[in-house]
Amino acid sequence: MKSNLVIVESPAKARTLAGILGRGYRLKASLGHIRDLPRSRLGVDTEHDFTPKYVIPRDKAKLVRELKKAVKGVAAVYLATDPDREGEAIAWHLADVIGAGKTPYRRVVFHEITEPAIKRAFKHSRPIDMQLVNAQQARRILDRLVGYKLSPLLWRKVRRGLSAGRVQSVALRIIVDREREIEQFVPQEYWTIEAKLTKRDIESPPFSALLVGLADGTKLDIGSQEEAEEIKNELESAGYIVAKVKTKKVNRQPAPPFITSTLQQEAWRRFRFTAKQTMALAQQLYEGLPLGSEGNAGLITYMRTDSTHVARSAVDETRQFIAKEHGPKFLPPNARSFAGRVKGAQEAHEAIRPTKIWRQPTGIRQFLNTNQLRLYQLIWQRMVASQMAAAIFENTAVDIEARCPVSKTRYLFRSSSSVSIFPGFKIIYSESKDIEEEKKSTSLPLLEKGDLLELVELLSGQHFTQPPPRFTEATLIKSLEQRGIGRPSTYAPILSTIQEREYVLKEKGNIKPTELGMAVNGLLVRCFPDIVNVEFTARMEDELDKIAGDNMDWVQVVSNFYSPFDSDLEKAQQVDKVDLLEETVEGLCPDCDRPLVLKHGRFGKFVACSGYPDCKYTASYQIKTGARCPECGAELVGKKNRRGRTFYGCSRYPECKFATNYRPLSRPCSKCDGLLTAYRGKWAQCSKCKHKEKLEQE
Repeated sequence: MKSNLVIVESPAKARTLAGILGRGYRLKASLGHIRDLPRSRLGVDTEHDFTPKYVIPRDKAKLVRELKKAVKGVAAVYLATDPDREGEAIAWHLADVIGAGKTPYRRVVFHEITEPAIKRAFKHSRPIDMQLVNAQQARRILDRLVGYKLSPLLWRKVRRGLSAGRVQSVALRIIVDREREIEQFVPQEYWTIEAKLTKRDIESPPFSALLVGLADGTKLDIGSQEEAEEIKNELESAGYIVAKVKTKKVNRQPAPPFITSTLQQEAWRRFRFTAKQTMALAQQLYEGLPLGSEGNAGLITYMRTDSTHVARSAVDETRQFIAKEHGPKFLPPNARSFAGRVKGAQEAHEAIRPTKIWRQPTGIRQFLNTNQLRLYQLIWQRMVASQMAAAIFENTAVDIEARCPVSKTRYLFRSSSSVSIFPGFKIIYSESKDIEEEKKSTSLPLLEKGDLLELVELLSGQHFTQPPPRFTEATLIKSLEQRGIGRPSTYAPILSTIQEREYVLKEKGNIKPTELGMAVNGLLVRCFPDIVNVEFTARMEDELDKIAGDNMDWVQVVSNFYSPFDSDLEKAQQVDKVDLLEETVEGLCPDCDRPLVLKHGRFGKFVACSGYPDCKYTASYQIKTGARCPECGAELVGKKNRRGRTFYGCSRYPECKFATNYRPLSRPCSKCDGLLTAYRGKWAQCSKCKHKEKLEQE
C-alpha cells in the first residue's frame, strides 16, 4: 500500500507530527523556503507585470533533489507548512518545484499540533490558496524593490555597505522622530505640596494627600520655590477637614490571551526577552518538545497571530480546570470572548494559548529549559486567567479642605486608595504594568465627611516636566501595532534588522538612533516621503490584506507603489552626499601621526587613518577589557570575526595567539589567580581551574 508524504518546515515539527500520524505517513522537512528571489540581482521584471524570477539557493539544491525523489510513488502529498501567508507561499513553491502536480497534493492547515487538530486538518485538506500566495508575493516583491533600489543609493550618498527596507525604514523614522522630540523638549519647572495627615483625637497612622487646587475647582500651577513656600506658610496654620468621601467597588477584568505583539511586549517587560528571542522560544513550544513517555508534543498554538479568538473547546477545557482547581467562586457564570482589537485581525486564527490546559507548567518543568519554561508558564497563566472571575477592588477617593484662617483661602487636597476585596484572576496572573500600579497604591484610615484632621508635616518637591521616553522593544512593538505598521510575523525581524544595521542601539533597554541611523532617515525623509510615511505604509498593509482576502490584483498594487517610487529614485540621484562625523579613537596613526577614526565596513567597525586617501592605514577595531592575557600578560581585547561575532584575543597578536570566545573579566580568579571569564547568567568561571563564582558588575 502506498504511503502519503507530508512536508513541513522543520525537523522538530516533523517529529511531533510523525508521532500523531503514525504508519502510512512519511515526514520530510523543507527547512523553510526552498525557492526565493536571487541574492545577487533584483530578480523582478519591472517591465512585465513585476514577474518574479525565483531561484533555488545553492544550499537547498540537495534537499530539493531529496524531496523530488521522496514524491515518487506516494499516494498523495500533504503540504503542512505554517498557517499564514508565508506558509502558504512555501507550500506553493514546494508544489511547483518538486513536481507535486503529477501526484495528488493537498494543503493542510492547523493552528496547534495536537491529535484532534491534525486529524481535523487532514480530513478538511484543501487546494493552495493563491490569494494568500499572491499577498505574500506582493510583500516580497515590494520589499525587494525598495531594498535593491535604495541600497545602492545609500552606498553612494551615505556610506558603502548600507541597506534599506520598506517597513524597517518607517520603524526607524518613528524612533528618530521620538529622538527629535526629546532633543527639542524644554523642561518646565513645577512644584508639588503633599500633606501628611492623621485623624484628630484618634491614634491612627498618618496618610498622604496631594494639593490639587482650590476648593472651588480652580487648578493651581506652582512654578517656583517662592510660590511653594508662600502656600506652605499659609497651610501650616490651616484647619483640615474631610470634605467628601467616595467609595465604590470596581471590577477589574482579566486581559485576553496573548497575540504576537502582546506576548513580545510582556516577555520583554518581565524577562527582558527580545522580540527575536521570544519568537524563537515560541516556535520551539509550538513545533513540539520531547516530554518523556508522552513523546514529542506541541505545547502552544501557532504564535504568529493578531486574533484574540479562542476555540470553544479550549474555553470549555479552561473553565473545567478553573472549577476543579479553584472552585466555583473563581469561575464567571458565562464564558468570556474577546473582540479582536488589532486592525485587520484575522478571526479565523486563534490567540496564543496552551494546547492542553491540564498540562500545567509544574508538570513539564523537567523537560523544558529555563527560558522555555518561563514563556510557557506566561502563556499558560494568561490563558487560564482570561476565563477567571474578575478581581474586585474597593476604591476610595477622599477630598480634604485646608481652610486658612488669615487669607480665608480654601485649598483642596486629594488622597485615594485601592483595596483588594476578591483576588479573582489575580491569583493566577497580573500584567506587569498592573503590578507596578498596585505597588503605588496607598492605604487610608476609615474616614467620613466632616472628620477633623491634624497636620503632621508638609512636604514640597521640585519637579520638571519630562520629555517623552525613548522606545523599548515593548513600546515600539505597541506603537507599530497601533499604527498598522507590519504584521505579527514582521515585528521581530523589524527590530533585529535595524539593530544589526547599526541604525539604532540599545542603552539600558531603550532604543536610540545612531548618527548613521539619523543620516539614513534624513535622506529617506527628504527624497522618499511616501516610503517613510506612517499612514502610507499602513495603507499598503491594508492593500496586502485585500489581496489575501478580497482578491485585489497584486500586480496593480505593486505598480501603484512602484511608479512614484521610481520617479523619486531618479530625483534622489541629484542630492548631495551626506557627511558623517567619524568618531575618533585613542592613539595616532603609526604611519603619519594623524588622528585615528572609527569607520564602518562590510565586516563591521574598523580603525583607519583620518588622512585617507593620502594615508591608507587600517587596523581591526578592538574593545578594551582590562583583563590580562594568561600567556604573556598583555591586555586582552575584543575583536570581530568576519561573521560579525565578538571574540577576545591578546593585543600582541600575532606574537601571542591566545584567544577565547568568553568575555574576560578584569579581576582574577579568587582561587588560583587565573583568567576569569563570564560564564552563565550572573556567574563567572576560571579558564584555568574551572572554579565558578558569582559575577559582580564589571
